[in-house]
Amino acid sequence: MIKISQKLKSQLWWLIISVDYDYSRITIAEHDITDEVLTLWLEDKQDFKNSIDECLQVDIRIRDLARIIKAENLNSYEGTKLHPTKNFAYKARIEINTPLQWYKEDASSPEQQWTREAVLKALLTQLVEEGAASDYTY
Repeated sequence: MIKISQKLKSQLWWLIISVDYDYSRITIAEHDITDEVLTLWLEDKQDFKNSIDECLQVDIRIRDLARIIKAENLNSYEGTKLHPTKNFAYKARIEINTPLQWYKEDASSPEQQWTREAVLKALLTQLVEEGAASDYTY
């Protein structure tokens, strides 16, 4: 689960409203990664901004990025392993590298882009699900 401040929730809802609830119009204009956060600048595909200062800045904690990479199996593939003592083969997920090392060192540019899009999708999904859950009365 991604930690979303109340201010960011409000800003994301305004962005969603501005794209007429067409989530496919929300795009990542720019990104940056440090040892602590992945920063995404979001904008409407049909209303490109002149600078990233006009885009919505979203900071994702690195541990949330790692959790999404692992959950989406982006840093692994399905392959065959040989049991070390019993000499039989079995199918398993084979991890290429730890999630963050994979993203920084092993992932190609398209794979890094897919990862950032997976983060955006997870963020928007969580926002909508939390909004729906808070609207539901018991």
